[in-house]
Amino acid sequence: MPPLAFPEIDPIIFSLGPLQVRWYGVMYLLGFLATYLLVKNQINRFTLHRVAAHFDNLNLVLILSVVVGGRLGYVLFYNFSYYLKNPMEIPATWSGGMSFHGACLAVIIGSWLYCRLKKIDFWQIADLYVVTFPIGLGLGRIGNFINGELYGRTTDVAWAMVFPGAGPLPRHPSQLYEAGLEGGVLFLLLWTVHRRPWRGDRYWPHGSIFALFLVGYGLLRSFVETFREPDSQLGYLFDMLTMGQLLSLAMVAAGVLLYTARLRRQSL
Repeated sequence: MPPLAFPEIDPIIFSLGPLQVRWYGVMYLLGFLATYLLVKNQINRFTLHRVAAHFDNLNLVLILSVVVGGRLGYVLFYNFSYYLKNPMEIPATWSGGMSFHGACLAVIIGSWLYCRLKKIDFWQIADLYVVTFPIGLGLGRIGNFINGELYGRTTDVAWAMVFPGAGPLPRHPSQLYEAGLEGGVLFLLLWTVHRRPWRGDRYWPHGSIFALFLVGYGLLRSFVETFREPDSQLGYLFDMLTMGQLLSLAMVAAGVLLYTARLRRQSL
């Protein structure tokens, strides 16, 4: 059976002179919009007046953290030697290269500093936002698919595709696997769990949903990485792991420790 035809969608939606509107950027905007609306819905539902007073400023901090952290994470984790020789290309996000793990770390640091400055409960904020993050993650992977980047390993499965620029062999559409698992499945899991009581009539301790996100994303990403082509400049680490798997397993460990700590604090 021949491989499926790759849907050649132009990554550029339209151009206005030197300005190009790309699907990848639009996916980011839709992800930010989904987070904005769903977090605002939770703030209204739980009547969180103090959080509402800082909502817009907090969103600005998070957006800047995603962009800066995502880019710096890619530079440091995935292609440090190249950017060390070409530092002027570090700000060129339009040329590709964003790291989820870098963005996640920057979001944690940026929001923690803001919450500490404004004396807001960081763990409560983390739970409000993190249940919405999978939507943006799923949309981002669709953007990767449209760009024909971050494709999977060679395979003979019936739904394999030949990606432009990836050679003649059919490959896993691993971007779509990630969109479905890290996006759809993880969102449904977290959104369902956080709306239900943890025990009796008591809701989940603040920070525990954030911990579940770290564990859930880390496990799902580690699984999908077995189908995804390793970054050519890195290959396998320790002859067995990709960089994405290594960072994701670190997330799982951090999530387990955080979950245990937050439940223990609740019991105390």
